Amino acid sequence: MGHTLEAILDAAAAGRFPPPDGGTTVVPQPSPRDVGVIAFTAHSVVFTDEDPHWVHSALGALECDGLAASMNPRFLAALLDRTGRTTDTIDLLTVAASLPGDPPLELRQIADPDHPRVRRALRRRDDVRVWAADGGVLVLGRGVAGRWETAIEVDEAVRHRGLGRELARAARHLVPDGGPVWSQQAAGNARSIRAFQAAGFRPVGSEALLLPQPQPQPQR
Repeated sequence: MGHTLEAILDAAAAGRFPPPDGGTTVVPQPSPRDVGVIAFTAHSVVFTDEDPHWVHSALGALECDGLAASMNPRFLAALLDRTGRTTDTIDLLTVAASLPGDPPLELRQIADPDHPRVRRALRRRDDVRVWAADGGVLVLGRGVAGRWETAIEVDEAVRHRGLGRELARAARHLVPDGGPVWSQQAAGNARSIRAFQAAGFRPVGSEALLLPQPQPQPQR
């Protein structure tokens, strides 16, 4: 197993996972923005610049199944308090290989930095690119450890027509360097999970990202 989060993710994208030994690996956070936990099958990875001894001590103090400790709400709350960060939810982490050629879906790129999807994506990703389809939006950007990540949004009026699946599959054509493309889906968002898996994304683990506290916006 690699000693950086980037190496661990590259291996997971290729189907090589940490040993299912019930352990927890602590690696440095790959950037000032990215802190979090990824739980693979029977092995977790915590990426943070906090003291690894503190991480293992906090995990060992929990009264729960050791395999579930890294995603236990008490551990995540302790890590949030220690780092002064915030979080949204625990996601299913999925990945897919890129596809050649242009996507079969008609898309138009959005360059407006004030577009709501662009503003939202810039909090979590760099090199953000956004495309619109009739009834939907597709986002690509470099997220955790520089990996290419995608997110989609489908208007309520056009749901249940396969657009989510088409947008997710289009992301596999649009990833710039021909590498894998990652995506996160909230565990309760069954529609999104179905759409991404139908588009060829496979689950590799669960992920909790700890985000920097949002900065107050200046008054205009």
